[in-house]
Amino acid sequence: MSPTEPVNLDTCDREPIHIPGSIQSHGCLLACDIGLTTIERASENARIVLGYDGDLLGRDVGDVVGQQLLHDLRNALATVSTASRPALLLDMVCGERVFDIAIHHHKSAVIVEFEQAPSIGQPLHIAREMIGRISDITDVDRLVQRAGRIVAGATGYDRVMIYRFEQDGSGKVVSETKRADLESFLGQYFPASDIPQQARALYLKNTIRVIADASGERVPVNPVLDASGEPLDLSFAHLRSVSPIHCEYLRNMGVAASMSISIILDGALWGLIACHHYSPQALPMAQRVAMEVFGEFFSLHLKSLKERKRVAAVAGIREALDRFLILSSHHENVGELLRQSLQEFAQLLPNDGIGVMFDGKWAGYGTTPPDEAVPHLLEFIRIISEGRVWATHALSQKLPEAASYSDRVSGVLAIPLSQTGSDCLLFFRKELVQTLDWAGNPEKTYDTGPLGDRLTPRKSFAIWKETVKAQAQAWTDADREIADIARISIVEIVLRHNELMAGERRKSEVRQRMLNQELSHRVKNILAVIKSLVTSPQQHKSTLEDYVATLQGRIEALSVAHDQVVRGDGGGILSDLLQAELQPYRSKASTVSLAGPAVWLDSRAFSVMALVFHELATNAAKYGALSVASGTVDVSWSMAKNDACEIRWREHGGPVVHVPSRSGFGSALIERSVPYDLNGESAIRFEASGLEATFKIPPPHVRLTAPGSGVAVRLEEDASPRPKGLSATDPSVLIVEDQILIALDLEAMLADEGLSQVATTSSVKQAMAQIEASPPDLAILDINLGATNSFAVAEELRKRGTPFVFATGYGEGAELPETLTGVPIVRKPYNRNAIVTALSSLIERRRSK
Repeated sequence: MSPTEPVNLDTCDREPIHIPGSIQSHGCLLACDIGLTTIERASENARIVLGYDGDLLGRDVGDVVGQQLLHDLRNALATVSTASRPALLLDMVCGERVFDIAIHHHKSAVIVEFEQAPSIGQPLHIAREMIGRISDITDVDRLVQRAGRIVAGATGYDRVMIYRFEQDGSGKVVSETKRADLESFLGQYFPASDIPQQARALYLKNTIRVIADASGERVPVNPVLDASGEPLDLSFAHLRSVSPIHCEYLRNMGVAASMSISIILDGALWGLIACHHYSPQALPMAQRVAMEVFGEFFSLHLKSLKERKRVAAVAGIREALDRFLILSSHHENVGELLRQSLQEFAQLLPNDGIGVMFDGKWAGYGTTPPDEAVPHLLEFIRIISEGRVWATHALSQKLPEAASYSDRVSGVLAIPLSQTGSDCLLFFRKELVQTLDWAGNPEKTYDTGPLGDRLTPRKSFAIWKETVKAQAQAWTDADREIADIARISIVEIVLRHNELMAGERRKSEVRQRMLNQELSHRVKNILAVIKSLVTSPQQHKSTLEDYVATLQGRIEALSVAHDQVVRGDGGGILSDLLQAELQPYRSKASTVSLAGPAVWLDSRAFSVMALVFHELATNAAKYGALSVASGTVDVSWSMAKNDACEIRWREHGGPVVHVPSRSGFGSALIERSVPYDLNGESAIRFEASGLEATFKIPPPHVRLTAPGSGVAVRLEEDASPRPKGLSATDPSVLIVEDQILIALDLEAMLADEGLSQVATTSSVKQAMAQIEASPPDLAILDINLGATNSFAVAEELRKRGTPFVFATGYGEGAELPETLTGVPIVRKPYNRNAIVTALSSLIERRRSK
């Protein structure tokens, strides 16, 4: 790039970002030969990070990292099937230090990356908890909103946005979770050049990208070229350094660190979960793995919901057209009926206006072109459409005369109602920029760095507005599919009406029946696609994507275990777990039999047995006793003399059992989980009469009596009727809670009650900022917030006259300041009825004053 060449984000399209020759400074990198024998390249900080005294280049890998770690690295490398899925080794010892390590093979090099290994938990556990929060969501918009909040809570980033790509490559912020003092980017568009094409290609290859410090140093990797003159390709390296232009863009926004998670649908980049932090932050590898798994599950779930939404839209169209068909059979003038039905037809797909020309008469509803421009537009459509559905989001580019009203109508979708094209139903969309405003503070300014003011979000937004003038929101493939169904149906209705007028009723009925069969066939095909996405075969999977899909049911089982562990003082009752797993199969009283004493399992045993019982129940429902009406499952348990718990699972009355020819992941989980994780015993017997399984869980994972739960609370969690008026008034509620999973549960409870104005904070500082920015009507305060408490927030609310309740696990044992002794207390774990009763009582008490 020459010194005089203008710099903008288009420059990134020519920048070789996959071979930067350097890495980020929060780790180090070694590039070795294909046999993982000799170090051929190393980052300049590798000696310091690894604590190695001496030159690294040309050294044996085993001499530097140790023979044991070298052995582990070679084993891990052998499992890597593609460079986009590096093998990960967490908490590995190298010398006297502990690292998280990623290793992959790309082209002629084996690339090993080392990062410090903070103890944050296992990635599968983190991902499981996150996935459990979205797995039951059935609405696309709610899924998108919830996912951003979950990522923000799990990672601690100051701003988390879900960024959706449009058909023209531009991006829109469709969801945002942020600190209370930050301005909002929600709803804003940015031009396609903000994310250059080669960066988009890398987002498909490497689905998670972390920038630890936008102002951090770039650590060179030496030598730059190998013996054959080739640079090191870091396309799949986590530590790959960042384009200086992109770092400038982040710094101009005040962003110090970022993370992006790719959202991929049908092999294409749908969007990104984009995270910003206003101070440097390096996300540990275990958390990145969890975010990667979460992102892939989110992509699969989003795809499933979008398909389901399309099916529902098609069904809605069929109902609307059926109503029109019924009306047309009793109406002499179909053209008049079409004109009268425009408002109902406007519901078929998103639009700003609709019009119809039939039998030489025009009628419009909403925003439409000027009446004098309609004949010329219809003639143009007649020529270009050739009797098929035709659409454009930039009408003035196709029809220059339309530029005179492009600020009014820029997008058109035309549905010809006759082969000649003289009769036509048209949908219109406004110019996109006419409906948009910057969501943040209009007085907000951004720094302009050495690469120019082009690299600021407000300037970027202005450039986007300039590039999309005289353009509307693009018509999607789903819009065109709906339009085609409508065309077939309306044309058929018109033909049928003409035939009825001519006395050919029977022939018309045959045509309509054929149309209904065709539409039914299309809907069934769509439903089949959804079913294949949601219920993939439960067989051995080798890739992470297939593994995530297979785990959906197992993750749901672990979700049951987690809920009980969180709410049950670090464990749960064995019979409750069995009830939860087997309840869906208890179609009659004799189907499932449970018998045994009150046995309590600790959190580890509860989670392990949740998976085991889920696999047993699933297999029984597919192949065993629960697959037939006559089958039964008996589960019994007892305590042995050595205080171990013996659990017996017996199936009867099902199909004849045969020993399976191979052992899959589920079978291995059943047989090996208890011995491996709990140091217990497992035995599986494939008897002809039915499967029998025995498990022995040793102490201290089990004990006979469940712990007491009789902690007194000031607000009793009973089933008494709740006061009315909570959802009707929809008060704004502030939640102060430092545990994200508990906060999400509480948010869900309030959302189910119809409350739409809920703000969640995790610290006194955030709570004070939220109160100042948007004073709440009610508040729920967790007393203990890590190393501090919420009493300062309570005092501020008391001064403002804002009602609130305390939440605590101590019940009556909570010690409150004298000025706060009269404040109601709700016991943890939360009970929905208790929370709603408490808030309703606060409202009623304020009304009565």
